[in-house]
Amino acid sequence: MLQVSILREQRDRIIKGLEKRRLKDAATLVDQVINLDQSRRDTQKQADDLKAKSNAEARRIGELMKAGKADEANTLRTAIASEKDQLKSLEQKLTGLEEALKVHLYKIPNVPAEKVPAGGGADDNITVHEHGSMPQLGADALPHWELIKKYDIIDFDLGIKITGAGFPVYKGKGAKLQRALINFFLDEAEKAGYREMLPPIVVNEASGYGTGQLPDKEGQMYFVQEDGLYLIPTAEVPITNLYRDVMLTEGQLPVKNVGYTPCFRREAGSWGAHVRGLNRLHQFDKVEIVQVRKAEESYQTLDEMCAHVQGLLEKLELPYRKLLLCGGDMGFNSAMTYDMEVFAAAQQRWLEVSSVSNFEAYQSNRLKLRYKNKEGKTELLHTLNGSALALPRIVAGILENNQTPDGIKIPNVLVPYCGFDKIS
Repeated sequence: MLQVSILREQRDRIIKGLEKRRLKDAATLVDQVINLDQSRRDTQKQADDLKAKSNAEARRIGELMKAGKADEANTLRTAIASEKDQLKSLEQKLTGLEEALKVHLYKIPNVPAEKVPAGGGADDNITVHEHGSMPQLGADALPHWELIKKYDIIDFDLGIKITGAGFPVYKGKGAKLQRALINFFLDEAEKAGYREMLPPIVVNEASGYGTGQLPDKEGQMYFVQEDGLYLIPTAEVPITNLYRDVMLTEGQLPVKNVGYTPCFRREAGSWGAHVRGLNRLHQFDKVEIVQVRKAEESYQTLDEMCAHVQGLLEKLELPYRKLLLCGGDMGFNSAMTYDMEVFAAAQQRWLEVSSVSNFEAYQSNRLKLRYKNKEGKTELLHTLNGSALALPRIVAGILENNQTPDGIKIPNVLVPYCGFDKIS
């Protein structure tokens, strides 16, 4: 969440930045926080002043008793008793104001970086890079949801039988291809200096709030009512929460972690041709890279993380494009996001396979993730993460783009991981 001091001191800049998201009530939201914070500060001062007055009076009682002025001492005791009631009332008010302030802060998304274009949706995103040639397929080319049936490698009907729609079963070479991609992505991340983590795939409420999935994405997360736990929508949540309430040292920076997990998303309301087959699932596998950096390093790091993801796509021989997302198409927590999209030739459409984002201090302020600089001053760190990569649409692109009359050709880089060079 945004820091109250920044909202108070840079009100106009914050509102202007939030308007890039087409957030119509930006000024109202910001002013509500500023006003609540002023009330909180005023109430805190009243409480502090009253507490100081009562303490001074308590010391005065002792002096009066020593001087034999019992009546005056008793009068002060009565006044102190009344002040204690007032103080209790002020403390209750302060608790309510602090809770209201937190709730209002949760409603304000991150401020887009200066480079981020204004816009309301995908049509306002900017293509900043394209790589690779579009595969030329024959007239009999099949979309991946037909190919998986033809070669019996992924079964949606079995998934429906044992769970429900959006939970496919990977079979034979389909399962091996999935495992090959996971291992390839993890190995490439390790070469790039990331430390592998294998976190839990359920998290508590504090973790959800820590990285900003709650309350923003509450309706999109699977919730285990009896235990108060959420199934993770991405490995970003547990991996970043490893550093919740942590004070890092200079020597521990930068933090570079990678993790593979299943991910779970309800995707409520999703329908239509764009979500067929592997295009959108309720459960899917993803390898996630996460970094924690000093503020002055975070945007160079964002570029480096994008380059890592682009390198994976190039090694997989997949045509892709890199998009700078506009304010209205970015995630709630992000200050800047680049999407990578792969071209799926049989569908003749682009499929998002990765988002790489810089959250600046938005998450770390919630997480209380800080470090002490060389001067001993405490500062918030910046958090970044990216899909490297999400598997379903990568698999869709590989299947569709590499189909031949003799079967589906496996990208060369994956052959040592798969143990085969063709699905037939």
